[in-house]
Amino acid sequence: MSEKVLTHLDEQGRATMVDVSEKIISQRTAIAQSIVLLPDEVLSQLENGDLQTKKGSVFQTAIIAGIMAAKKTGDLIPLCHPLGLDNCKIDIQVNNDNEVVINCTASITAKTGVEMEALVGASIAALTIYDMCKALSHDIVIKETKLIAKTGGKRDFKRP
Repeated sequence: MSEKVLTHLDEQGRATMVDVSEKIISQRTAIAQSIVLLPDEVLSQLENGDLQTKKGSVFQTAIIAGIMAAKKTGDLIPLCHPLGLDNCKIDIQVNNDNEVVINCTASITAKTGVEMEALVGASIAALTIYDMCKALSHDIVIKETKLIAKTGGKRDFKRP
């Protein structure tokens, strides 16, 4: 069994970009999720599955912001490879616990995965919801952001 190591450190412990030149190109997909808790005064504005503000549709704006951010992940996180995504999709739903659930699915055919792109997309969509709703309340909580699943590369991952 191989020992797990931090891949962004070289033999001398210095920060480095992972060399993917010897990796095999494969189809890679990642799904990340962010959950936003909105207080009642914000949720009471929910109509037809979305919130409308003077700035426009909250969820539609969050979807666009999340996709734009996922495409810029390599510019935001220093050691991420700049990737041209094949696809990025964001879905936003309010669940039975009145939580806003954001799922970001990113995919690419490449030598490296898209986990960070999916995580950035979900995170920025959550922050956009906060930004657009803060006039109604500052008691908005971005509860969690996590990787749900990934395929491709050395190993697949699926959260139970």
